[in-house]
Amino acid sequence: MADLKSKFVNVYSVLKSELLQDPTFEWTDDSRQWVERMLDYNVPGGKLNRGLSVLDSYKLLKEGKELTEEEIFQASALGWCIEWLQAYFLVLDDIMDGSHTRRSQPCWFRLPKVGMIAINDGIILRNQIPRILRKHFRDKPYYVDLVDLFNEVEFQTASGQMIDVITTLQGEKDLSRYSLSLHHRIVQYKTAYYSFYLSVACALLMAGENLENHVDVKNILVDMGIYFQVQDDYLDCFADPEVLGKIGTDIEDFKCSWLVVKALELCNAEQKKILDENYGKPDPENVAKVKALYKELDLEGVFAEYESKSYEKLIASIEAHPSKAVQAVLKAFLGKIYKRHK
Repeated sequence: MADLKSKFVNVYSVLKSELLQDPTFEWTDDSRQWVERMLDYNVPGGKLNRGLSVLDSYKLLKEGKELTEEEIFQASALGWCIEWLQAYFLVLDDIMDGSHTRRSQPCWFRLPKVGMIAINDGIILRNQIPRILRKHFRDKPYYVDLVDLFNEVEFQTASGQMIDVITTLQGEKDLSRYSLSLHHRIVQYKTAYYSFYLSVACALLMAGENLENHVDVKNILVDMGIYFQVQDDYLDCFADPEVLGKIGTDIEDFKCSWLVVKALELCNAEQKKILDENYGKPDPENVAKVKALYKELDLEGVFAEYESKSYEKLIASIEAHPSKAVQAVLKAFLGKIYKRHK
């Protein structure tokens, strides 16, 4: 797999070079340098799990057949399209959340000469995806399905982000609106489709499959995405920021986090008062009081139990799938995230 990873990484430079020579736009040295710096800063810096998963999944669907160089390139290009989509979401997400760090470095919009230009950079990132798809997949029978898939998932993700941000509006802080079902909806749309389903759907299309025949796979991956986001919510509060690569701000941002929803389920009237008075306030003293309450309610133990039950349920769903190749794809996905620390 290490050799596949290096091949995947090398495809980034090819795609970037093509985009920086795009004949539709009359480039100047300044504009080319800006876009190159913006791409290098935002696209390849993460764990690359989403992108690599297209290549890994496609290889597993081929059931041991050696991949051709063209197949490796194409699966990698689709993987990079997902990393481009991720970069676009994160650049804009960080502005909306007023975040400071991302992937152990300052958020793009925090750089001195960038600021709100980052909004247009996000739009450029989003518009480069169909350019990559058109250049490398236009002659494929599944091209229209691919374009449709990316459009659908982008819409689902943007809609999930919308539910997320309108539930945390300033001046309308009301914890009684928060529930497990609201959390589930936000996560399903904001995270699960683009972080889990999209990679496998790309691999299935490349393998000549009809996505309508794989609704069960989509459902398992959405459940996996929900489990992943619950981990994320947990790590936002309990992980070491040095390990995580970012400073968690869910408490300050009044996020509909799994932790606050569980706290609301478990707390008594006195503890609920502490939450009401301190959740969603930026002062470190308020944040510390919420974290102390989480400890008091043993949310670490509650999460550990949730994690093991989710894992058992996912494994049972995966093993019920008739195709061993699809089972292998789903198990590989789960293996990457189970008990992660960042």
